[in-house]
Amino acid sequence: MDARRASINGREAISEKTRRPLGQWRLALPHAPGRLAWHRMARRALLPVVLLALWQYASTAGIFDPSFVPSPMTVLRSWWEWIFGARSELAWYSGTWLEYVWLSAWRVLVGFAVASGIGISVGVLIGWFELIKDMLDPIVQGLRPIPMTAWLPFATFIFGIRESAAIFLIAMGSFFPIVVSCTIGAEQTPKNLVRAALMLGTSPRMLLLRVVLPSALPYIFNGLRVGLGIAWVLVIVSEMLAVKGGIGYAMWTAYQFVRIDLIIAAMFTMGLLGLASDRMLLVLNRRLLRWNTGLRAR
Repeated sequence: MDARRASINGREAISEKTRRPLGQWRLALPHAPGRLAWHRMARRALLPVVLLALWQYASTAGIFDPSFVPSPMTVLRSWWEWIFGARSELAWYSGTWLEYVWLSAWRVLVGFAVASGIGISVGVLIGWFELIKDMLDPIVQGLRPIPMTAWLPFATFIFGIRESAAIFLIAMGSFFPIVVSCTIGAEQTPKNLVRAALMLGTSPRMLLLRVVLPSALPYIFNGLRVGLGIAWVLVIVSEMLAVKGGIGYAMWTAYQFVRIDLIIAAMFTMGLLGLASDRMLLVLNRRLLRWNTGLRAR
């Protein structure tokens, strides 16, 4: 009898193991963390390196006109002078990279912070309260399709060629994806969580902070990532036409002097800044939403 019971238990254990998701088997596999990290870095760098090699070959082989499509080495030399070159009135770009990066990053930070504060608050309220949804959602959905470039003349007339015009455009563009994601997150709050919180003594007034807002955090971070990407796009637009200084201003000046190499260097600069800020937001997301990562793994 005991042998039969042990056999049945063994078969059930094997059956249970075969039903384990693939992700759990992957987590159980032994691996060297350092080696795995190097493999991931190599995979991520493979395609950019191949594209740069093809670009260099096309430039040196005469497939592209070097005056319109400079080689990566030419771009790198101009970028180096832009970063480390000595300041000179004859070369507007020499040694100005760090200053321009700071100006663009500051405008993105302020505009994105304003959009995040207002967008999260308004979005959660719209998603949770029917009265606020009826009052504000039609306005949000009516303004959202308007392209941000259409707000540029309005911003310059109201704020002038100043910092406030750029911050207004960045905040406006980042606001809409944030508020829409937060609205969806608040609407998707599980009713079981609400009932459980009420049964455990949570007052109806505290449901928004203790239940709805934590439940909507994954949607909030998705909206923040989209809004942050739009903020980096709009800082270029605003600096080209509404303010002085910054990466967008440098890009526009390089266009006027037909410096394609500096335009490409500015594009790479914006890409790296956007990637770095997105990675920082992802790190914050993982630290605040460890519980959500565990649920997805299960």
